[in-house]
Amino acid sequence: MKVAVVGATGLVGTKMLQVLAERNFPVTELLPVASERSVGKEVEFKGKKYKVVGMADAIAAKPAVAIFSAGGGTSLTWAPQFAAAGIRVIDNSSAWRMDSTKKLVVPEVNAEVLSKDDFIIANPNCSTIQMVVALQPLHKKYKIKRVVVSTYQSVTGTGKKAVDQLFGERIKAEKGGDTAYPMAYKYQIDMNVIPQIDVFLENGYTKEEMKMVNETKKIMQDENIRVTATTVRIPVIGGHSESVNVEFENEFELNEVKAILASAPGVIVENDDAAQQYPMPLNAHDKDEVFVGRLRRDETQPKTLNMWVVSDNLRKGAATNAVQIAEYLLSKGLL
Repeated sequence: MKVAVVGATGLVGTKMLQVLAERNFPVTELLPVASERSVGKEVEFKGKKYKVVGMADAIAAKPAVAIFSAGGGTSLTWAPQFAAAGIRVIDNSSAWRMDSTKKLVVPEVNAEVLSKDDFIIANPNCSTIQMVVALQPLHKKYKIKRVVVSTYQSVTGTGKKAVDQLFGERIKAEKGGDTAYPMAYKYQIDMNVIPQIDVFLENGYTKEEMKMVNETKKIMQDENIRVTATTVRIPVIGGHSESVNVEFENEFELNEVKAILASAPGVIVENDDAAQQYPMPLNAHDKDEVFVGRLRRDETQPKTLNMWVVSDNLRKGAATNAVQIAEYLLSKGLL
């Protein structure tokens, strides 16, 4: 099976190659694809070197699937051309997520919406993915009315430049001098918290916050779920954390909630107060699961649960989710 990874030299593209190898996706020929300035460079996959090719050459090679992580503009231009050539596209950008003609998929939640007619499939926003994986099994049982979420997001969600800024600031603080580093953010991120992810919209929310609002409804196929979000960048790598307050229509028992989550696909419950055990990005780093803990009843109003949700944003929040979509397509004979 020929597989193209578009944006193969970037932070997420590199992680996609790693995940494809780790999960033993049946790649018989890899086509690493990147911008023209990267053509001819080499990437490594399963111990072999592969030369980076351009978009047109990748389409001509007719891979079965192309996993995109190259930005929204690139996806808008090139994904339809891959699809027109009969190549299934799984796109990690925001380009197609809210397009009514495209499916927005988290396999544990709504893989069944996919059909043979879907040639451009959208991968959701990283912070949305981990939240809906935790919410879906509870929604089935208790029916969610409202979600209030605050995120604590890793700098890896911005990209390599942000990681370089964080460590550049840290080295400068420790050693002083004229350490040079890029500025991915307007402000210092080390020893700081920035309550803005993406641009501000007219309603005062950021684009990232509204992604969580709109994508959650589309993935969970319920326009009646009310979501409000505050998204924040913090100086960590390894994963995104979320404080999630969930109001249900039906009453719940805490022990039953724990049992439902413990048996849910893709979820690991870490919830032991006595042992001070709870999810942290340090422990979620380089893992594919969504970790849930700090489960407790909201004592200020009925039928409401507080939970803490952590996941590696480059893996389940991006690369792993995309590969899982490809695995599902393969299992249904669509690749």
